[in-house]
Amino acid sequence: MLDSLDSRLLVAMRANPRIGLTELARLLGVARGTVQARLEKLTGRGVISDFGPTVVTEQIGYPILAFASLQIAQGKLTEAVHTLAEIPEILEVYGTSGQADLLCRVVAHSTPHLQEIIARILASPAIQRTDTTIALSTQIPFRIEPLLTAAVRG
Repeated sequence: MLDSLDSRLLVAMRANPRIGLTELARLLGVARGTVQARLEKLTGRGVISDFGPTVVTEQIGYPILAFASLQIAQGKLTEAVHTLAEIPEILEVYGTSGQADLLCRVVAHSTPHLQEIIARILASPAIQRTDTTIALSTQIPFRIEPLLTAAVRG
């Protein structure tokens, strides 16, 4: 669970990703040591997983975003995940319930490039079928602030 200070700290960091500890402390009205201790605690608990920049894939030549649902051959999950890990355009893979076994977030230079990526995925005997959906636009980008606020209230 998060307390109010943890929530405000995380929201401030998301709004000002390059902010220093001293400025963060001033913004929150607490001591610098308090901010540092809270950050160490949140990082240690795994609440904060990284401090890296968010890269906009469109700006580095990958304007196509797609989601591929995969059906895996019985008992071949490890092999399938290994295959997917070798494809750099696959950004994330989640195990899912329902008709698909895995859900992949994929980027590509173009639709022919996306077709090549899907063909590489299907070349693995561990992967039986794909169903791919191309994202046309982002209606709500990744966000965490509303959840942080709700977590404190809840």
